[in-house]
Parts: sequence; C-alpha cells; structure tokens
Amino acid sequence: MTDWLSPDEWTAVLLSLRVSLVAMLWSLPFGLAVAMLLARGRFWGRSVLDTIVHLPLVLPPVVTGYLLLLTLGRRAPLGSFLAEFGIVFSFRWTGAALACAIMAFPLMVRAIRLSIEAVDRRLEDAAGTLGARPAWVFLTVTLPLILPGIVAGMILSFAKALGEFGATITFVSNIPGETQTLPSAIYTLTQVPDGEAGALRLVLVSVAISMAALIGSELLARRIARRIGA
Repeated sequence: MTDWLSPDEWTAVLLSLRVSLVAMLWSLPFGLAVAMLLARGRFWGRSVLDTIVHLPLVLPPVVTGYLLLLTLGRRAPLGSFLAEFGIVFSFRWTGAALACAIMAFPLMVRAIRLSIEAVDRRLEDAAGTLGARPAWVFLTVTLPLILPGIVAGMILSFAKALGEFGATITFVSNIPGETQTLPSAIYTLTQVPDGEAGALRLVLVSVAISMAALIGSELLARRIARRIGA
C-alpha cells in the first residue's frame, strides 16, 4: 500500500487511524457513564442530558466545529486558559480527535444504552441478595452482559470518527501532516487539477477500513454473545 499511495496520502491514512482510535478511547469511559445514567438514572434534567448527548446528530457539523472554536480556540477564554498548561486543541491533531469524539459520542452512547436496557435486572438483583456490592455486581454481571453493546458502540464511534469532516475542518482546519485526515485529504484532492486519482485511492481506502471495522465489530460481538450465552 505504501507504493500505491503517495507519502502525503499515506500520512493522511495514518493520521485518520490515529485520530479515530484516540477519539474512540477518549469517548469510552464517558460514553459508558452517560449510557448508564440515561438507562438507569431517574433524576431531574435527564431529558435535557439526553438532548445534549444527541445534539451532534442533528446539528450541522460546521456548527459543532464553530462552537468548539469559540470555546477552545487559542483566543477563547477556556482555550487560552488551557494553553497556559500546554493543552492546545485548535489546529492540532488532538483537536481533530476531540471534534471526532464529540460527533461520534451519540452513537456510542446509544449502542451501550440499548444493551444496558436489555439486561435482565433479576440477574443483578439475585447477585445483590447474595451479598455482592453494587460495584462487584456491575463488574461480574452487568459488564459481561453489555460487552457486545460496548464493542458495537466503540466500532460505530470509530467508523463515524473516520468519516468526520465538517466539525474537524472548522475547528482544526486542513493542515497536511497535522490535521489533514482522510475526508479533508479527499476534499483537497478534488479541488486540484489531476487530483481525481488520488481522491479515488483514498475513497477506496476509507471504504475498506470502514467495512473491515463493521465486519470485525459484528464478528466480535457475536463471539462475545456466544461466550456469555446471550
């Protein structure tokens, strides 16, 4: 593949994989916590939290990117405060990972939440009556049962992050080698003369990676489900 792709195209592929992987891993603990809150929690503001979590699905991605720029840009209050500690997101690959994580977050939460809601609460109650603490019940009963949903959520968020474009290019621009992911590299190649061949190569790579991720997710989820007898 290194011969088939140019060095710049290969850089965009590796950066996309890096950004998508980091976005997925960043989202996982928050996605699990929010999914548990929405599935089991009964508190004031639950509907508001649900709306905020799903907002990136309906907002134009450019709006999400612009809001990130207003919040975490170098001249924004929070962005300039974090910059004093060396934490900079705007026009960095870390900012691309953050934008991708936010855009993919609703898909991860939804997949995990559905798996939590499908758990038979009688199994957890039975473990509780035997003296197990809530944390131990979660680790030994709930977590294994929702593992296929967690895997599905992780893969969905990875695939979504891989294809994210609008929020990313608005927040971190399109800097080759730093923030130019697969979608922005394809966009760039379609704007220059004789760039069609490169754009087509990257499109094929995107399709191949996305299909591999989805097929791998399905196979892994089935294997986990068979192991836990779901």
